[in-house]
Amino acid sequence: MNRLWAGWRMAYIQKAIKPKAGRKEPCLFCRQGTVRPSAKSLVLAASPLVVVMANLYPYNVGHVLVAPRKHRAFLADLSEAEILDLGVWLARVERALRREYRPHGLNLGMNLGRVAGAGVLGHLHWHIVPRWNGDTNFMPVTADTKVLPEALDRTYARLRRALDAEAARGTKRRR
Repeated sequence: MNRLWAGWRMAYIQKAIKPKAGRKEPCLFCRQGTVRPSAKSLVLAASPLVVVMANLYPYNVGHVLVAPRKHRAFLADLSEAEILDLGVWLARVERALRREYRPHGLNLGMNLGRVAGAGVLGHLHWHIVPRWNGDTNFMPVTADTKVLPEALDRTYARLRRALDAEAARGTKRRR
């Protein structure tokens, strides 16, 4: 039997293990919501209410996460202003991905609660994942390995450029 290694997965698995009692760390989105956009932080953009970031463990090239800055578990816990700003950013990310990557489709969704598949419990967030005809193959099925055809730093640069351009277009539209 051949073995295919996905060494980066162990860091993800170890971070997903429940922290020891008495050790309370801020969640991913609370932590990233306090930093400036940069390739190191993977934060692509932020507003007073929303943080947008590239996924460190992407399902596919261009995988983006959009979250409110407030730590809230449910959509119903957000204010109308937060919901509206999230909608603006989701649309902006969609346009930026379509312009930069030209995907054939996009998966957009959120998982609320552990049994629904949430990896960051208690802080709702959306996944936006570009998809292309032919982007699936035997690797995930037989080897639990996803082949990503672009390095994360290159993905970050492309997404940041596309989101900056989209934000500039949005400013011009509002005038």
